[in-house]
Amino acid sequence: MSNRADLSRRSFLKSVAAGAGAVSVPAALTGCFGDDDDDKRDLTVFVFGHGVASGDPLADAVIIWTRVTPSDTGAEAQVGWVVATDEAMSNVVASGSVYTDSRRDFTVKVDVTGLNADTLYYYQFAGKDGAVTPVGQTRTLPVGSVDSVKLAVCSCANLPAGYFNVYNEIANSDADVVVHLGDYIYEYGANEYPPAAAQVRDPDPLVETLTLTHYRARYAKYRTDTALQLAHQKKPFICVWDDHELANDTWKGGAENHDEDEGSFEERRAAAIQAYHEWLPIRSGSDTAKIWRAFEFGNLVNLTMLDTRMYARDKVLSYSDYTTIVDGKPVIDAAAFQAALADQGRGLLGSEQQQFAIGSIFNNNATWQVLGQQVLMGRIFIPQELLVGLGQIEATISAGGDASAAQAQVAALLVELATIKGRILAGDPSVTADERLRVEATAPYNLDAWDGYFPAREQILRRAQYFNKNLVVLAGDTHNAWASDLYTANDSGEVQRAAGSVGVEFATSSVTSPGFETYVGFGADTAMQTGFEQAVTTLVDDLKYLNSAQRGYMLVEFTPAKSSCEWVYVDTITSETYTASVQKKMEVKPGQGKRTLTNVPLVS
Repeated sequence: MSNRADLSRRSFLKSVAAGAGAVSVPAALTGCFGDDDDDKRDLTVFVFGHGVASGDPLADAVIIWTRVTPSDTGAEAQVGWVVATDEAMSNVVASGSVYTDSRRDFTVKVDVTGLNADTLYYYQFAGKDGAVTPVGQTRTLPVGSVDSVKLAVCSCANLPAGYFNVYNEIANSDADVVVHLGDYIYEYGANEYPPAAAQVRDPDPLVETLTLTHYRARYAKYRTDTALQLAHQKKPFICVWDDHELANDTWKGGAENHDEDEGSFEERRAAAIQAYHEWLPIRSGSDTAKIWRAFEFGNLVNLTMLDTRMYARDKVLSYSDYTTIVDGKPVIDAAAFQAALADQGRGLLGSEQQQFAIGSIFNNNATWQVLGQQVLMGRIFIPQELLVGLGQIEATISAGGDASAAQAQVAALLVELATIKGRILAGDPSVTADERLRVEATAPYNLDAWDGYFPAREQILRRAQYFNKNLVVLAGDTHNAWASDLYTANDSGEVQRAAGSVGVEFATSSVTSPGFETYVGFGADTAMQTGFEQAVTTLVDDLKYLNSAQRGYMLVEFTPAKSSCEWVYVDTITSETYTASVQKKMEVKPGQGKRTLTNVPLVS
């Protein structure tokens, strides 16, 4: 290595180009290294093993990213970069070179500024030894009057669970930007989630990620996936983390999947945040724990990205803390639980981020105010006896037992309760008071979502309604696809439907992580899946769509006249040979009294 450091930058490139079989560095990149003989640093020989990426586009700037795969981790690497308006990289608009080393895991991020709005750009990196990256493609955001914006929305990519066919579809879509809502990686060790019988690929490292070295290795493994590389190469990403970038069910003081014998949670959190900023094309501020930010697509879309996980979330409530066993049956102390749920002191975003979200939405005059965040905002309230049954399934699975009996009981109960609800909706006078109570005595299904943080949700929804904003919420996390109308509620939790819908929520399925088909136990039985979805959408008010078993992403388009969502699914993740199809499309119109979901017929 030392003899290479004695060469000038330009003479080094010339010597590489003259060598037999050497890689030819594009002319646009050779000038990035200058002609300086003073640099005596020991520069590593390297290749680029993790592709390229771009992200956090603005009207005049974008982050471009790559990573060096070094031959000597103790050395530095000098990387040239260039941005052009053509794929041949001949019309160069920006260029330069940067150094990277082990302190940033040999990742490279450049914030390229001074660009034109709504413009397609190409970019590439090169090393001094002649290695070059593929040419990446990115786009700046539009300004002024905008006719259309298309977002590909995805989340929950667990590499051991299957192949990233969804990313391949996203790469080949006509989306302008990819919005990744988190769970970009999963922290589990081999055969933990999914278990060995369902694991398609091995993670790296094979152990659970606890240290900076672990998290870096996990990202490196994911970024060797060719489908993920292609998506990053062809589309700019706007990303936010969920919980698995750190540990399952993370909150500000801990996580479900972090035990005392696993070391300091604060140190683990710092390591996870550092690796995330190294490996994702995100614009990193002075406090990397604060990743909430906003993106303006002209006068059409204001996209506000929020962190509902790591920074300020209070610990999730648990029904078990309010439950006692009476005559062998669990009984919830409803009054105590409701008091905890309505506690103004519990938050999901924290006061600083909550004010940012409110300011971003309500000080902006774009047609569509869009929240990009992790967990469901729509109310998923289900009958309490069904909630108990689902809890029994979860407890059995968590204990490693056979949940088939509990799953069968829940399936039968769902049919029974949905039938009663259907009779009520049809105005059947024979419905008894006891039957009505069974379906109308409801409770939140998922306290990990906004349902468990009632006051924080109402602050946003009530202001959206008061200021007459057209709100669209994007969510991930659950591994299932959902669509809901959003209404405000009063302080007692009573939904105020007469006031009209504030907006809608579109929630994406996962890239690979399993959904209800595994949890509830209907697997690949499409008839059971359909029955489950029909029962749930009947029982849950304001829920307009549920897909409980398929993997995919959302293509969400915004125009001045409407916002529409297509749910795109792949037919398998256990093989890299697959087909994809749009199986649902819904839309919402702007304007007071119009913000409710309607179905759109699919074009065959």
